[in-house]
Amino acid sequence: MKKQNDFENFFHAGIMDHLEALIRLALQEDGQDLTSMAVFSPEDKCLAVIKARQKTLVAGLPLVQIILNKIAGESRPEFMVQEGDLVDPNTPVVNIRGGTCKILRAERIILNFMARLSGIANLTRAYIQKIEDTDVKLLDTRKTTPGHRYLEKYAVRLGGGMNHRMDLEEMLMLKDNHIDQAGSIEKAVQILRNTYQPCPPVEVECRSVDDVREAVRAGSDRIMLDNMGMDEIRFSLKITRQAGVESEISGGVNLDNIRDLALLGPTYISVGALTHSAVAADFSMNMEI
Repeated sequence: MKKQNDFENFFHAGIMDHLEALIRLALQEDGQDLTSMAVFSPEDKCLAVIKARQKTLVAGLPLVQIILNKIAGESRPEFMVQEGDLVDPNTPVVNIRGGTCKILRAERIILNFMARLSGIANLTRAYIQKIEDTDVKLLDTRKTTPGHRYLEKYAVRLGGGMNHRMDLEEMLMLKDNHIDQAGSIEKAVQILRNTYQPCPPVEVECRSVDDVREAVRAGSDRIMLDNMGMDEIRFSLKITRQAGVESEISGGVNLDNIRDLALLGPTYISVGALTHSAVAADFSMNMEI
């Protein structure tokens, strides 16, 4: 499964430890399923079927086995679709056989993860469809649910988007507060170059065309055009293209205007809504006792 390999490549050793801790926290939040423990015996077995209740991309299937391993080691999922598949309403996506009590305890945790990740993948896909015939790359942001960043950025990839910096170390971004404190864009960039050797890539958030000119002179690796009007963006992109510097449009981007922005020809467009405003997809689990 290609998407399974994508999951394994994304969640390498260090990040997998983070994911395992997140799942443990989810289990601690739920506590013991006292209702199921009273109604069913430890010996009761069942078949549980997870279905998509809407047309959706399916994201999070590799998490099913990881969650079951924590609760119900003998339970084994049978995947009816592949990670990243687009499915129709009422499509079975996973069959799980095992102890009834343990599967019921895992139910909401599995569905919560799948619903959230699939929703992000769906929204990302909707944005990608608006710009798929352009050369623009769609980026996410750090506007993620605390603790869930790796999962949410993985879901963006599954929907066809790309990840901006994963953390504050991967790329250095000079925003208005940094620039105002340093005194100018050029001084701020120089401080970073002098402090870190080798220095990670430097992106500068620009609020005006004059900022763009200064950021180019300073040797920025990428220039963010933050909440600019269309005319300012057009002029700024001429400057960045002539300088051979990457450009990123950010701020106020939505499904209605992203195509118009993409046609201006930036290198990237970043959209915080991919992770902070995605609507959860609808999945259900039905038991055959």
